[in-house]
Amino acid sequence: MTDTIGVMSETELVGWGERLGRGLRPPALIALTGDLGAGKTTLTQAICRGYGVRDEVTSPTFAIVHVYQAPPSPVFHVDLYRLEGPRDLQNIGWDDMVRGDAIVIVEWPGRAGAAIPHDALALELRLVEGDPARRELLRHRTTGVAA
Repeated sequence: MTDTIGVMSETELVGWGERLGRGLRPPALIALTGDLGAGKTTLTQAICRGYGVRDEVTSPTFAIVHVYQAPPSPVFHVDLYRLEGPRDLQNIGWDDMVRGDAIVIVEWPGRAGAAIPHDALALELRLVEGDPARRELLRHRTTGVAA
């Protein structure tokens, strides 16, 4: 089952992400899907800011994992795009991240397969056809996460 959270401008998406970040309590995992350029990093930056991260939040595409400190707990921003599949997770310390008292935000979670916890908050960003300034934000309420 999928719920539409809303169709938003970037400003509205940032506000929504900051509110989500303020309400997060560790441990929590957010599985974030969407096309390239849909706003996954922008949403992650807003969530981190709302959670209390003061450092600049950047895409971990090449590093795969960035760790940020916030007063409540660390935040792991993970981009699995360059991984081939779940077997590669052991090389990035996956088990420690998801079992720790932290917030974990995962881009391209489909690469993790069944390693994504069933209680993850699964969000998807979609580009709005004909309106490049807006994004549709969806929440998936099923077990597993789309690629």
